[in-house]
Amino acid sequence: MPVSVIVGGQFGSEGKGKVALELARKFEGQPVTVVRVGGTNSGHTGYDRNRKKFALRQLPAGCIDRNVDVVFPAGSYIDFALLLKEIDELAYPRDRIYVSKYARIITDAHKRWERTAGLVSTIGSTGSGVGAAILAAAARGAENLRLTSPDAEHCEPLSEFVCDTTELLRSKLTRKHRVIIEGTQGFGLSLLDGGYWPKATSRSVTASAALAEAGISPLDVDDVTIVLRSFPIRVAGDSGPLLNEITWDDVATTTGKKLDLREYTTVTNKLRRVGKFDASLVRRALAANKPTRVVLNHLDYIGDPTDLGDATSNISIFVSKTEADIGQSIDWFGFSEFDVIEAKKAKNGDQREFAK
Repeated sequence: MPVSVIVGGQFGSEGKGKVALELARKFEGQPVTVVRVGGTNSGHTGYDRNRKKFALRQLPAGCIDRNVDVVFPAGSYIDFALLLKEIDELAYPRDRIYVSKYARIITDAHKRWERTAGLVSTIGSTGSGVGAAILAAAARGAENLRLTSPDAEHCEPLSEFVCDTTELLRSKLTRKHRVIIEGTQGFGLSLLDGGYWPKATSRSVTASAALAEAGISPLDVDDVTIVLRSFPIRVAGDSGPLLNEITWDDVATTTGKKLDLREYTTVTNKLRRVGKFDASLVRRALAANKPTRVVLNHLDYIGDPTDLGDATSNISIFVSKTEADIGQSIDWFGFSEFDVIEAKKAKNGDQREFAK
């Protein structure tokens, strides 16, 4: 059952891209395929081995080392111009990219519809056309919706990549290749069960939904990772409730950090809203996804990894309280944008882990 699924447990920007890349490296030495579901309305950031930054909207962050196969399954929404641009920027081997013939294409008309529908201002949409592309696909050519839904099979610029990705992935799984599904956004944005509709994204973003979009059976899964962050964020504007919302200055004061901690969205470059950790949201995300691994990122906002061995330190107190509040242990800690630390080694004071 060699499938790993990575999902977010809050409102996105939890660091899923970094974790996907970390998993791809963890399974290095065996054939690895990274599957990118969803569309271009969220960005995933990762750093290559030379610590060069890549902020990707179409390619998965798990492919940044350029040593995995990349699959866009039927449940993906592709801006082909952006995909080709990212392939060139990353100098990615084109013969390692596969696109389902059933994947939907985001058109200029989809982007225009979304930007004139008021969604950018009313729900904080990025206006990238993904929601409109999903709407057009679900409408199935309805006469009263003037949006087409072209597929990748009939998109000439993608012709070299198009194949039957369900058959391809089944072949890989039969040969015990590791498949990593890189999910998008976070549980609080999930269309069906996030609890914040209509201030939600246009898809369900749980682990089970990602499997459906990838065309993979639940029986193939042996590894589900949910990614969290110490201070959850939402995008700027009227994007929906954020329990115990604070300012970035409040975060700096609370954590004693004198640096400018303000974060901006990858796609729209708008200042993110920020709040205190909401255990109730995370517990619902855990119930819906039943992860085998929990990752907690942005812990550098709280303290330093070398303090994890001190039970009285701010970071140890925060981690212990978080684990008690969500009813589950944290498996990996993230103190930087580059990597993660295994909790067991960190709590035992293994300095080699801190120097990764």
